Amino acid sequence: MAKRKKDSFSDFGLGEKSSSEGYRALNKDGSFNIEKINIPFFERLNFFHTLVTMKWSHFFGFIILGYFIVNLFFATIYALIGVENLTGTRGMTPFEQFMEAFFFSAQTITTLGYGRVAPLGLPANIVAATESLLGLLSFALATGLLYGRFSKPVSKIKYSDKAVIAPYHDINGFMFRLINPQKNELLDVEVNVSVSMKRKNSELRDFHILELERDKVRFFPSMWTIVHPIDANSPLFNLDERSYYAKDFEFIVMLKAFDESSGQMVYSRSSYKPEEIEWGQKFVYAAQRLNGKTTIDVSRINESEAAQLN
Repeated sequence: MAKRKKDSFSDFGLGEKSSSEGYRALNKDGSFNIEKINIPFFERLNFFHTLVTMKWSHFFGFIILGYFIVNLFFATIYALIGVENLTGTRGMTPFEQFMEAFFFSAQTITTLGYGRVAPLGLPANIVAATESLLGLLSFALATGLLYGRFSKPVSKIKYSDKAVIAPYHDINGFMFRLINPQKNELLDVEVNVSVSMKRKNSELRDFHILELERDKVRFFPSMWTIVHPIDANSPLFNLDERSYYAKDFEFIVMLKAFDESSGQMVYSRSSYKPEEIEWGQKFVYAAQRLNGKTTIDVSRINESEAAQLN
């Protein structure tokens, strides 16, 4: 295999220094294991990113809570002005009057307006007009956020929980598997694998891009085994399992592809540490022909069997 031209950089922006064993820059789910602290409150605020990336349950909970709080706020104002400034109210007790003000607020903010209750006088009309404007802007914003969440391309690439050191031709190879479990088609899929390792007698780390048997495929309908041949040009050459732990290896995987459904590029990341690598194992074949189709058993993505290393 031809030797890759030496890169002009040796750090991927993840930090060269590791002050402890078990250093992991990239979590299994693709999130970075880096926390930024002592940032002023207003500098770290990013409402759009937070609302677009939070869980769906948290997003709808935030919308419902905000809707309730805003209506509670305006209902309080109507109650302070006096419910006698709202025509058609029938509440006798303070609680009933407040609830009528609350539901009038809900009708006003959504511009629904059933017509039974209406504001009287300048103060009540000013509050109702302000609330209507706020409602239009708020629902437009919520609609935009909802569309942003739906339209945001998300890659749910499934990686094997483990990687293996397995025989490859007359040498050995570092291997792991991945598959797209969803029905959306990914095109021009490209994978980049690098390894981070500690320098000898140093806390600094080096980063090496690994040559792959195949780093790009046009189509990705099946399960793909990523293979790095451990030949004389590999930074893994002549290293045993203990060396992986001693050098505190971290294999960093980055994938990008074109999502045919959204018409946008999607990205995915993951990583492997020495304890997630099995030596002398090879992945079993997970595809078979059935009723004229090729079926892929996704549940077997981690299945492997013993193999004699070269």
